[in-house]
Amino acid sequence: MTHDDQKTTHFGFQTVPEGEKAGKVHGVFTSVASRYDVMNDVMSAGIHRLWKDAMMDWLAPRPGQRLLDVAGGTGDIAFRFLKRAPGAGAVVLDMTESMLQAGRQRAEAEDMAASLEWVVGDAMALPFAANSFDVYSISFGIRNVTRIEDALSEAFRVLRPGGRLMVLEFSQLPNRMMQWAYDRYSFNVIPAMGQLVANDRDSYQYLVESIRRFPDQEAFAGMIRAAGFENVKYRNLTMGVAALHSGWKI
Repeated sequence: MTHDDQKTTHFGFQTVPEGEKAGKVHGVFTSVASRYDVMNDVMSAGIHRLWKDAMMDWLAPRPGQRLLDVAGGTGDIAFRFLKRAPGAGAVVLDMTESMLQAGRQRAEAEDMAASLEWVVGDAMALPFAANSFDVYSISFGIRNVTRIEDALSEAFRVLRPGGRLMVLEFSQLPNRMMQWAYDRYSFNVIPAMGQLVANDRDSYQYLVESIRRFPDQEAFAGMIRAAGFENVKYRNLTMGVAALHSGWKI
């Protein structure tokens, strides 16, 4: 057994060998793909749509830019980007084919087919040349990556000089009582919703646990800086339930 084989990481609140996490995450999203967008609306009362719009407002897409949206299977971010940037192009990359298939089946995908590519791939080993994209986005996906540092390094590599990283992810509320109340909702309600709407309690139990294991805003900003990005900033959304992080490849 090699040293790498002995490395472990978290899968929700479980500790698992690094080599097993990607397969487990793949299983989660294969299971929920057909109901993923519906569950996002149910879990957040539709607020995730406002968060994604806020992401686009801060990003301010420009005509002709090329976007790489990682873990973007259902297309939400790519569709928003292309609507705001005439002549732009977008590549949607996801490790789960069924998530990409769910995205392809949406009405927007047909309307924007000439500007869209769908690619199965790994955030830690992107199948693209260096300096290929103007914007790299990842929404509610980076916490599922086995080695976040590797994903951020790859983001830096494929961005052109002057390119921008934009991450939307669940985060931590700054007030302990508010965080306690939110945790009670997350752990007691969301898995039950997953069972009712998607017939899959375990996958949504994992998703809730993965949120709690993700670094807080300042810690994650530090990871982005360590990957080489500059002018790193973040904005809390809904008091910190989610956060937007931005960084530039200078």
